[in-house]
Amino acid sequence: MTVLGDGPPTLYDPGPVPGPGGWPVTYEQVATGSLPVVEAPLVPRLSAGLRLHGEYQGSGFTEPKYIARRGDGQVVQLSRLLYLVASSVDGVRDTESIAHRVSARFGREVSGENIRYLVEKKLEPLGVTVPEGQESDEVDAPRSDLLLALKGHRVIFNERRAARVAGMFAWLHRPVVVAVVLLSAVAMDVWLFGFYGAIEPVLEVLDQPVLILVVFLLTVASLVFHEFGHASACRYGGARPGCIGCGIFLIWPSMYTDVTDVYRIGRGGRIRTDLGGVYFNVVFMLGMAGLYFATGEPFFLAAVYLGHFEILEQLMPAVRLDGYYILGDLAGVPDLYGKIKPILLSLVPGRKGRAARREVAGLKKSARIIVATWVLTMVPLIIGELGYGLWNLPRIIATMTRSMVEQFSGTGSAFADGKLVDGLVGVLGCLMLLIPMGGVVYLTVKIGGRIVRAAKKSTAGRPRLRVALCALLLAGLTGLSYAWTSGLTPQPLPKKPPIAPILQPGVSTEEPQPRQATTPDGNASSSDQDASDDPAGTGPGAVPPSAAGRSTGSGAPTSASTDASVSASPASSATAPGSATGGSSRGPASPTQGTSAAPEPSSPGTGAGPSTPASPPTPSESIPPSPIEASSPPPASGSPGAS
Repeated sequence: MTVLGDGPPTLYDPGPVPGPGGWPVTYEQVATGSLPVVEAPLVPRLSAGLRLHGEYQGSGFTEPKYIARRGDGQVVQLSRLLYLVASSVDGVRDTESIAHRVSARFGREVSGENIRYLVEKKLEPLGVTVPEGQESDEVDAPRSDLLLALKGHRVIFNERRAARVAGMFAWLHRPVVVAVVLLSAVAMDVWLFGFYGAIEPVLEVLDQPVLILVVFLLTVASLVFHEFGHASACRYGGARPGCIGCGIFLIWPSMYTDVTDVYRIGRGGRIRTDLGGVYFNVVFMLGMAGLYFATGEPFFLAAVYLGHFEILEQLMPAVRLDGYYILGDLAGVPDLYGKIKPILLSLVPGRKGRAARREVAGLKKSARIIVATWVLTMVPLIIGELGYGLWNLPRIIATMTRSMVEQFSGTGSAFADGKLVDGLVGVLGCLMLLIPMGGVVYLTVKIGGRIVRAAKKSTAGRPRLRVALCALLLAGLTGLSYAWTSGLTPQPLPKKPPIAPILQPGVSTEEPQPRQATTPDGNASSSDQDASDDPAGTGPGAVPPSAAGRSTGSGAPTSASTDASVSASPASSATAPGSATGGSSRGPASPTQGTSAAPEPSSPGTGAGPSTPASPPTPSESIPPSPIEASSPPPASGSPGAS
């Protein structure tokens, strides 16, 4: 019997007949309507913007890894079989055709069902292929939630423009040119730091707001040139550079270059690409030095000086900057942070430790050594920094709040007074305060959230362990709170004059003086009276430690009334060592302190008068007075100090 369309079946022939898709059916299946469901062949499609970069050259893994990059920028590692399946997907071939192609290239028989399983269970979750039935090629695949990764990408130079500019600078990576540049850089540094004085142009710039803005623009230009160093090195090594853009690192604006294609070239080419940015910083500094010799303007040398700090910052392997990728390419491991957990768990005995050791065993011996050294160095440093930050949290918050209030009020006053340039430079100072503070808050929230989620996951279904962990956390917070409130932790930093006053308009540049406490009757407090009885300056009336580390130059000037009171009588000069030693180890005493330090000759029983100089001098009294105090003329007879 044959079923054609919706016509009635012929009931006298119960034999098998060809059904939909060529599958045989029986009379009972037709009569009951239970025809077999035949799945149409799957035609997989790659996600939008996916790029297959090939085998990871110079890999630190024992098994070969293959690299693919999704349209959203996420890099995915694939096994050889998955990469062969993905490279055979073109939107036209079905699973059977892909199976024949993959079998020939893989060297083993792969069925269409195998291909369907790999596509649906492996490639789709990774965002490599589009789910079946979805019309759009855009996928919403999970991304690695990297704590120290760049966020909010925005393209500045697209791939075509970046490649064109990179081709213009590729010749700078020739070995002869590199040698000439490095030798010139050594000569420049010897002259700048050894003969000229690198800090002098920086100090000159700090006195002029306009020059600060110019140096800031030059620094931004060096950042852009830095990225073209990566792109040109990638082009020189035979890979194809991608776009150049900017993003947010923590909350600090930063630039990036897409050089994912370097994974298909050798390890030497990748390391050249990693170093290309700092190498172009050196080229930029040589250009600034040349402009200085041509124009004589010192702000070009200030840009050279700041360029050295930019290079040092980029070479730090702690965060995802150039130094991190250099170390990763030396080890052949693209994500060092992803290996922290297996390296640490491999040290734990038991089932989890065995699983982690199997994962670590997937690395070559040289890669294991590099990665383990990095992990065992970075983890204690990170824990130590977190503990240090928690211990000093009240000090950080107090100092931060005071600095923000002064900075914002001073900048607002500059704009209110019509000082536009000073106000703009003050805005730069505000950003330099806000951005690091925001970064601290962001890291604290992110790390705290991750710790809470990890604790909840590890204690799921284990109430006793969760209670013990909560008790331990509560005890730690209680101890920290007691330390914060009882004064065990360091006190807020004392107010200091700004190092760069231009960046902090309206903020006083004078050294703050210690306040003099008085009693209700108007006399000096007991702490000041104790100071006169403590020639060594170590009693309660001594200058606080915050003022004890000032230099001689800043502590030399004293007021006229202080000098007069000190030199009024021989007894005063012998019993007031605080004024004689203030210039050498402490800041200048206020006029009130100088007056109260000199005892009254008529007071009985105080040890003042002629007998006082006969007492053996204390160590602090033996310190010679500062040159300014020694050369000050004696006061006139009618001066207030002589009365």
